[in-house]
Amino acid sequence: MKKLFLSLFLVGTLATTFTSCREESTGDKIEDAADDVGDSMEDAAEDVEDAVD
Repeated sequence: MKKLFLSLFLVGTLATTFTSCREESTGDKIEDAADDVGDSMEDAAEDVEDAVD
């Protein structure tokens, strides 16, 4: 009985360790970078438009 509880505890600890510490996926990082670039381009376009006026 003690071995069963110890085994379940160990499996639960390992599962928690490997699933809770994940970083953002590469796709999320690329999407965030693309959004930042798009926002920067919009800001630059507005600055140029203001300078022309």
